[in-house]
Amino acid sequence: MKSYLSHRVYLEPDEEIDFFLNGKIKIIQSKHGYRFSVDAVFLSRFATVRKGDTVVDLGTGCGIILLLLLYREKDISVAIGLEIQKELASQAYRNSILNGFEKKMHIIVGDIRRPPFSAEFADLVVCNPPYRPVKSGRINPDISKAIARHEILLSLDDIINTSRRILKKKGRLCLIYPAERMAEVIAKLKKGGFEIKRVQIAYPDLSSRASLVLIESYLGAKPGLIIEPPIVGQGESLSFSVH
Repeated sequence: MKSYLSHRVYLEPDEEIDFFLNGKIKIIQSKHGYRFSVDAVFLSRFATVRKGDTVVDLGTGCGIILLLLLYREKDISVAIGLEIQKELASQAYRNSILNGFEKKMHIIVGDIRRPPFSAEFADLVVCNPPYRPVKSGRINPDISKAIARHEILLSLDDIINTSRRILKKKGRLCLIYPAERMAEVIAKLKKGGFEIKRVQIAYPDLSSRASLVLIESYLGAKPGLIIEPPIVGQGESLSFSVH
């Protein structure tokens, strides 16, 4: 039985509302299915966002990255989330309404490999993609978790090819990946016509090896790389609670 918060916002039986940033952002997500991680928060903080931007989030999940970007930059022109899983797309759509962003945040159910956007449509593409090749590690029996974590429906090449098609000249593509795949990501971005402009590396703690790398690249830009200060642990303090 659904629990209704309003005529357009409801909770499915396996959903709950989490409160983020001291209650400033409210997130509907699954209790036991796929849930967003701190990786999405890192990416939303890292991406360069400008007034008037058209932003596309490839594989938006529950929409957390777009919600955080819209909270951070009020003058984003439009933010569009593309999600192949209907259940997650429904959560993202309801989250846009729940947070008052429905006029700017739009959710499309679709395949990243066949995006419903015209050429040179976006100023910024963000993506928190599945990290693991299909043949690496155990694939989760929960299909939503499996698709989010393994490259079952989406590869790094797919992300780069789609981003190249929909970005304007010198548009930005921001990705987060395991640090161990950093060389692979940079090589494929450069092959796809992107120039790496900013990099930030995340460490669990000061005595551990790097866990994640955030990369911002520009389509058709000139060389010039900035290495940002590292993220240690969860970086800035995270405020998160469950209702």
